[in-house]
Amino acid sequence: MTCLPGKVDKALGLVIDLDTCVGCQACVTACKGWNDQGYGVPLSDQNAYGAKPSGTFLNRVHSYEVQAENAAPQVVNFPRSCLHCADAPCVTVCPTGASYKRSEDGIVLVNEDACIGCGLCAWACPYGAREMDADAGVMKKCTLCVDRIYNTHLPEEDREPACVRTCPTGARHFGDLSDPTSKVSQLVEARGGYALMPELGTKPVNRYLPPRKKGAVAAPVLEPLEAKGLAGWLDRILGKI
Repeated sequence: MTCLPGKVDKALGLVIDLDTCVGCQACVTACKGWNDQGYGVPLSDQNAYGAKPSGTFLNRVHSYEVQAENAAPQVVNFPRSCLHCADAPCVTVCPTGASYKRSEDGIVLVNEDACIGCGLCAWACPYGAREMDADAGVMKKCTLCVDRIYNTHLPEEDREPACVRTCPTGARHFGDLSDPTSKVSQLVEARGGYALMPELGTKPVNRYLPPRKKGAVAAPVLEPLEAKGLAGWLDRILGKI
């Protein structure tokens, strides 16, 4: 079994705004694309285009219709991935030590060379955040793009998880949630961000910002990212149509 670190220097994680997530699946596509070429072996697909598609994804988006009391029903898009829990049961249940939590940044990872595909970590995870790769025979999970956020060969603005970088509505945020002065911590404080199922005692790092009731002030409009190169040329051409 694997032990959790007694202390972590940082608690890197995601803050997801359920008010501005539109369920476009851009984060799912970006995650799949980056992890097909980066950390670990590629994420396989068994039946990508059939009537019942199946494959390995580290991030999924679910949509629910929510009916609050004395309010009109509204659709809430709910992204789901590993929450990098402080007291991660997927780590302590692993019989080979393949699942582990890093002390330097709190990220939960899988050493695929040591993983035997027993599935105990998936059974222990209450959030359904682990997926067995049927082709590789090992467990997969969100890595917070660990091979990207520390990559000094990338421009500084790209050193964040692919799902965060690609979100068109700015619904995803990344940072150190152990630092009360960080932007993500301040965002959680201002918007009443909450942990998912805190009663389970797993102490997830990721936080969700609640959707506003209909009729409330909308989230601020974000400045569009400036596209460069071919994408920038195409954006300018389409803008004239």
